[in-house]
Amino acid sequence: MSRNTDPAFWTSARKHLIRYGGVFEPLIIDRAQGSFVYDADGRAILDFTSGQMSAILGHGHPEISEVVTHHVRNLDHLFSGMLSRPVVDLASELARIAPGNLERSMLLTTGGEANEAALRMAKLATGGWEVVSFAQSWHGMTAAAASATYSAGRKGYGPPAVGSFAIPVPNSYRPAFERSGEADWRAELDYAFSLVDQQSTGNLAAFLAEPILSSGGIIELPTGYLAALKSKCEERGMLLILDEAQTGIGRTGLMFACERDGVTPDILVLSKTLGAGLPLSAVLTTAEIEERCHERKFLFYTTHVSDPLPAAVGLKVLEIVQRDGLVNRAAEAGNILTGKLRDLQQRFECIGDVRGRGLLLGMEIVADRESKQPAPELGARITRRCMELGLSMNIVQLPGMGGVFRIAPPLTVSNEELELGVNILERAIAECV
Repeated sequence: MSRNTDPAFWTSARKHLIRYGGVFEPLIIDRAQGSFVYDADGRAILDFTSGQMSAILGHGHPEISEVVTHHVRNLDHLFSGMLSRPVVDLASELARIAPGNLERSMLLTTGGEANEAALRMAKLATGGWEVVSFAQSWHGMTAAAASATYSAGRKGYGPPAVGSFAIPVPNSYRPAFERSGEADWRAELDYAFSLVDQQSTGNLAAFLAEPILSSGGIIELPTGYLAALKSKCEERGMLLILDEAQTGIGRTGLMFACERDGVTPDILVLSKTLGAGLPLSAVLTTAEIEERCHERKFLFYTTHVSDPLPAAVGLKVLEIVQRDGLVNRAAEAGNILTGKLRDLQQRFECIGDVRGRGLLLGMEIVADRESKQPAPELGARITRRCMELGLSMNIVQLPGMGGVFRIAPPLTVSNEELELGVNILERAIAECV
């Protein structure tokens, strides 16, 4: 009998846990190491999502363990009015590696909390209160972040924040605007902002965007889009906030995804990858914006603002990523993995599209490539079979799209582990179609 079926465990889980979305895997995870998690039977499961798209150094990295152990014993948590060396050192290192003149940081815990702080700063700095984001966005579950989240969670909770607007995502696989058979994202962006202008009361504060929309189906903004978006914001006195929760700290083959476009946002938000799976986020902005907000009495006290333990972890994460060449490794491994997925695409008609950058890739499952008709049941079957065969995959299902696998193994993943993952995926698809 499998230890994963422990009746006492599942009875207690059903009785005492609040279900927060989706369905729990029928497994009890006992430990995690490197690119694998292990269930109660000791079975190894290759983790192709880096936990919650976060563990870029894999699980149980020895240097991270040492930092956590040291700081739990010596310097873990402080009153928010106190500072420690790890906090100032991490802020200094972020200023050194960040694009442009983003030289001031605030250290928090989650991406939702950091987006909340970023939006609060933007509103105070501009004097506006209207926020625009993408129609397939995910920025968090706190109030303002949830109001700027459109991929899920909008029904049943009452009205979002007043002044919340959405524009279409430039999806090159399923373009809404075309010219001569090609996606025309410039026309789409112009039209989108003409609608925003018609709805705005003249109080636009910010545009909040991911360079690659992850929960939105791994939709990558086309080259040139970010620059055009920044211009739209500048024309209206808005700030551009980039949420690099999943794209930051090397995952796309650059330290920050926005570097590809040469665009520096007014505010940059980091989370997930910054803590490599531990709760740490950061809001980065310019000295000018920070000074303006400070003069206007910016307030954002939270229990774990500027905590030394997670700051020390973030500092070690940045050290390892740079020392071990993991930014280049993400680009190299991403090219290998993309090539293998495209080979599968040639074999299986149900793989409609392969997209993304570095080790943040998407694979869209459809009924057939000609119709691009969504095939949610097939995607769900493939996901289940992958898990049965020892591969943890994540698929997002959105209206009007096929199920999209979000593939994001750790930056430390080996070529052999990439090969194993693709072989399992190939077998799962072959058995399910």
